Amino acid sequence: MKSQKILNDPVYGFITIPSELIFEIIDHPFFQRLRRIKQLGLTDFVYPGALHTRFHHALGAMHLMQITLENLRNKGTEISDQEFEAALIAILLHDIGHGPFSHALEYSLLQGVPHEKLSLMIIDLLNQELNGGLDLALKIFKNQYKRKFFHQLVSSQLDIDRLDYLQRDCFFTGVSEGTIGADRIIKMMDVKNDQIVIEEKGIYSIENFLSARRLMYWQVYLHKTTVSAEKMLINLIQRAKDQKSAGANYPVSDEFNFLLENNLQLTDFEKNPELLRIFLELDDFDIWGAIKLWKKSEDYVLRNISTMFLTRNLFKIQLSNDPFKEETLETSRTKTINKLGIPEEDLTYFFSSGSLSNYGYLAKDRISILTKKGDVVDVAQAADLPNIKIMSKVVKKHYICKAKNLILDR
Repeated sequence: MKSQKILNDPVYGFITIPSELIFEIIDHPFFQRLRRIKQLGLTDFVYPGALHTRFHHALGAMHLMQITLENLRNKGTEISDQEFEAALIAILLHDIGHGPFSHALEYSLLQGVPHEKLSLMIIDLLNQELNGGLDLALKIFKNQYKRKFFHQLVSSQLDIDRLDYLQRDCFFTGVSEGTIGADRIIKMMDVKNDQIVIEEKGIYSIENFLSARRLMYWQVYLHKTTVSAEKMLINLIQRAKDQKSAGANYPVSDEFNFLLENNLQLTDFEKNPELLRIFLELDDFDIWGAIKLWKKSEDYVLRNISTMFLTRNLFKIQLSNDPFKEETLETSRTKTINKLGIPEEDLTYFFSSGSLSNYGYLAKDRISILTKKGDVVDVAQAADLPNIKIMSKVVKKHYICKAKNLILDR
């Protein structure tokens, strides 16, 4: 590189792009697309500042990975320049498979195709274009590299991805309770027996990290208003798909139209790499553009939900710690049909029910603490931290989400 490229990040300040290959990846259209996908989907309906993108997050995660690897080198872990660059690339591209609105449409636009699988395929595609320059990054991403701690830094319960998104999401939402001491956690990291460990004196930072993540899920990621907006969007896309199947034609971008007409599954992408290129043309703007056009649609479902979206007239959502009884659900369905004056077969677009779950810590994917004696133990057993034991329990909440009224005539 003629000179090192520097970016100014609102969370960390200046971020350095350390190599020509990494700059080439960032400059690639596949990566630039992440500028047009919001990190938190529809959360700005609750927190107006939550407008940051997957592009922001990926660069931030790369920056934290740089600091982490330099810290590990200083503690005596040998990391070659090739490994250093490959780990940066693996974390930089970990979210490149996200579609429009991130998690909201992951299982509606496509038929159960997780973004991690798409990320892997896209990294593979990039690797072909860059003449095998991402071979080692791919091995790390797939956990096939002999030094396993690199993959832990990319994907685990205490990975660099989480350290960045928690800090970044706190910053842009203004939810200060979710603040974590990422700098301290990184300084407390070490490698022992080829696994990432946290020095014992950093144990309270880990407890704070787990508590903050759990809080952020209920207060931000699974906020009931965000859930309501996501259910509306999923129902809207489902209506468009159903109408397409019935032969109706509504104005959308070519790529969005292709996904509405074809129920693509993982095997389809594996058989036909060109489908991946079609998917990589999609971003949030395709969906918003369609919603703006659909508000004038002849179809009353598309017209109503699109207009509700654009005016933030969201479905009413009711949460319960206990499952709703079937009679309660049936009564709610009947009331919704009568109130909206819609045919029973259209209820599914205006009524949803289900559950949300959240956990602080999963013991099976443990966070390891390096004790002062040199032993490696699970964080839940490392000290008397009852909060971590409590956080190991999965908390489930149940919801009913329904339209309050139709705002336009049928």
